[in-house]
Amino acid sequence: MAKEQQPHWSDILKRRLANPKKDERSDEEKKAEETELFTKYYTEWKGGKDKDKSYKNIPRFYYRLPAEDEILLQKLREESRAVFLQRKSRELLDNEELQNLWFLLDKHQVPPVSGEEAMISYEAYLQVGERAGPKCKKFFTARVYAKLLHNDPYGRISIMQFFNYVMRKVWLHQTRIGLSLYDVAGQGYLRESDLENYILELIPTLPQLDGLEKSFYSFYVCTAVRKFFFFLDPLRTGETEPHCEPRHLSVMFTSGCSLSEGQYLNLDKDHNGMLSKEELSRYGTATLTSVFLDRVFQEYLTYDGEMDYKTYLDFVLALENRKEPAALQYIFKLLDMENQGYLNVFSLNYFFRAIQEQMKLHGQEPVSFQDVKDEIFDMVKPKDPYKITLQDLVNSCQGDTVTSILIDLNGFWTYENREVLVANDNDNSNTADLDDT
Repeated sequence: MAKEQQPHWSDILKRRLANPKKDERSDEEKKAEETELFTKYYTEWKGGKDKDKSYKNIPRFYYRLPAEDEILLQKLREESRAVFLQRKSRELLDNEELQNLWFLLDKHQVPPVSGEEAMISYEAYLQVGERAGPKCKKFFTARVYAKLLHNDPYGRISIMQFFNYVMRKVWLHQTRIGLSLYDVAGQGYLRESDLENYILELIPTLPQLDGLEKSFYSFYVCTAVRKFFFFLDPLRTGETEPHCEPRHLSVMFTSGCSLSEGQYLNLDKDHNGMLSKEELSRYGTATLTSVFLDRVFQEYLTYDGEMDYKTYLDFVLALENRKEPAALQYIFKLLDMENQGYLNVFSLNYFFRAIQEQMKLHGQEPVSFQDVKDEIFDMVKPKDPYKITLQDLVNSCQGDTVTSILIDLNGFWTYENREVLVANDNDNSNTADLDDT
């Protein structure tokens, strides 16, 4: 029996086109079906299918950033952020509202006065909260009252302390909003360039910098930004959250700026704007070991073997703030030569040998490494008796002493002669007391 030949698909298509099935539905019915199908497929595409109900319960937490060529979306995002920040700014107490709050607090003070401070009871505190307006509501809570409650026998809090608390919170949020305006990427953090722009515009508002010539602005901005990033971004991600108190802005920006710049220019003997290892070796008391300086130039950013001003600022901030975790992290990275996450006896011996060599050059009898090693482990008391981690140094509160012993002859000498130095200080103090009498 011969196999029946199947018609070609093209023949089937031709027959169907020649005899189309008539759709007897009305235009309204067709449109209703089209809308139903569109809604169904669009809902599925947006993640609303019934087969996975978690889409209905878990809120969206990721929003794609507009690409560079999506100009309209970028503008929309910028405007949205600006409107959001303006709304947040309007939620803060203005000067008139703060003044009214002070008058209300003063009117509801509860006697007797404690020393020279007016006091307020919890009942009166709640009454002020009801009259102060909706913006103040978040300040008049039991939690805030308990934080400010100290040893008053009547269970009251100081009106001045509470008002200062409110002022501090308002200033803090004002500063955060102001910093957020410089978050160009809108990612919730400031890049180095963002913070530079902020501080450059902040300079004229700082009374400490009255009279500063504009030619020095770049040095001051660079110094201030490095201070912020050194302490607020110890992992060197290049970003920091837009959150800092106003007084921190002023202190970190103005303290020690000219000193760092002056030191740098004095060390730069060939005046090429960079520091070689030899030039950096004259830093401070010129007693940092060559082994430690080698590690600085190996580990941190240099240009053709020389250090620029920004890298120098990190170096200075680390050495001048050795009690701070960020500074200890900077130095620990240099001491941990093999990037093991801890210091062992080999690491300690490697760096202390340079101290011993310096002692010989100065005609001093080198101290035994075994004695120093035992003292270091006794000071730090690490969890592992053979390894010292960064956290061990931070927890021991002896990190500054340990690092000084290992990298700086002057620091080691100060530690070794600490008892003599304390005795001399006491003698000088007693002499001064006798002179006063």
